[in-house]
Amino acid sequence: MQSKPIKLALMAPCGINCGLCWAYIRDKRTCPGCLAEGQAHSDYRAHCRIKNCPERVAGGFKYCSACEKLPCARLKQLDKRYRTKYAASPIENLEHIREFGVRELVRREKGRWMCPECGRTLCMHKPACVFCGHEWNRR
Repeated sequence: MQSKPIKLALMAPCGINCGLCWAYIRDKRTCPGCLAEGQAHSDYRAHCRIKNCPERVAGGFKYCSACEKLPCARLKQLDKRYRTKYAASPIENLEHIREFGVRELVRREKGRWMCPECGRTLCMHKPACVFCGHEWNRR
């Protein structure tokens, strides 16, 4: 298993970094990320209510950070789950994108989600580095 870099294209419309997701990091049946076009993808990604949000699609914006309804009920629900389970906040990420841009968020994410033991990308869904086993504190 090789560490994959965090790329700009891996920021999902909801503010979640797809590069930190187990579905992206794993070696088999990997997900290319929420915004990848023309590639095989999971049913979840294809039917995601946030990715396919009528306001986002009609407005033509890539991220929910450009929506005047931020944070909407769906994002609040997602944010609550990710804060509780993974110590990550999609809403905070979207606010960062709104203020500083997506490139700056990706720079911040690279530092925040780097394993201090082996230097590879941590998976937000796992309590230990999938590459070296170093346990990390999500808080």
